[in-house]
Amino acid sequence: MIDAEPNNERRTFVQVARQPRMIGLLLVFVLAALVCGRLGAWQLDRAYERAELAAQQEAVEAAAAGPSWLGGVLAPQESFPGELVGREVRVAGEFEPSGSLLVPGRVLEGHAGYLVLTPFRVSDDGTAGESWADLSGPPVLAVVQGWVPAPADAEALTLPKGEVTLTGWLQAGESTSGSAAVVDGQTEQIALSALVNEWGGPIYTGYLVATEGPGSPEDGGVAALPRPTIDGGSGANLQNVFYALQWWVFGGFAVLLWIRLVRDEMAGGRRGGEPTSADTGIAGLPSA
Repeated sequence: MIDAEPNNERRTFVQVARQPRMIGLLLVFVLAALVCGRLGAWQLDRAYERAELAAQQEAVEAAAAGPSWLGGVLAPQESFPGELVGREVRVAGEFEPSGSLLVPGRVLEGHAGYLVLTPFRVSDDGTAGESWADLSGPPVLAVVQGWVPAPADAEALTLPKGEVTLTGWLQAGESTSGSAAVVDGQTEQIALSALVNEWGGPIYTGYLVATEGPGSPEDGGVAALPRPTIDGGSGANLQNVFYALQWWVFGGFAVLLWIRLVRDEMAGGRRGGEPTSADTGIAGLPSA
């Protein structure tokens, strides 16, 4: 009796993958990958939720503490630290209406309009003038009084004379990447390095978004603006972001593990091959 020649045909990846056992394993691993992906998405959502809650808590704590005097957190011509964005402060001084400007193209609640920007000559920042003692005189603080839908609405505004006290949120001055020129009483940017040429100095590197006091939204005539935040939002909690990445990596491993099992099955030579075949690399039992 002549023995049949062994079948040394090597199976393809598709042939092995279509086996019922491999299809069953694939379904299990795909389900695991989907679960890991969902857990990763949940962790990412948690990352932004925690960051938002932290920002809200910070705002609540700042409101409970009340406004600080401007001189206690920022001096004229001093570099503006990012952590001061949205900080509530108070300052005393006089408006200089002749320097009032409009900033066009600003959107509030989906409507385009104008910011009303006015120079404010500071007389008291809480330091009794010590913060500008070495400068040429009392500094100018740019004050955004609020938002109006049209220039005519700003023309109807009246500013108080004499010293007043304002409360508001701090915001960093804008860059001069675009046009910062003053044309017909308007400027496209609140670029303080350019506005010092219009208003004189010394000047603060940040501006005040007024919330309370004469000439503010509380006084009527302009719409109130939301509390300033750092561009890009409040970011995400890094710990949860790392957890999300870990779950997605685990999901990827599940798929890769199935591919590895299919390749191992291909190398196992289950459809023939001599016991010492180089194709399989597996030593078989000796013939009887």
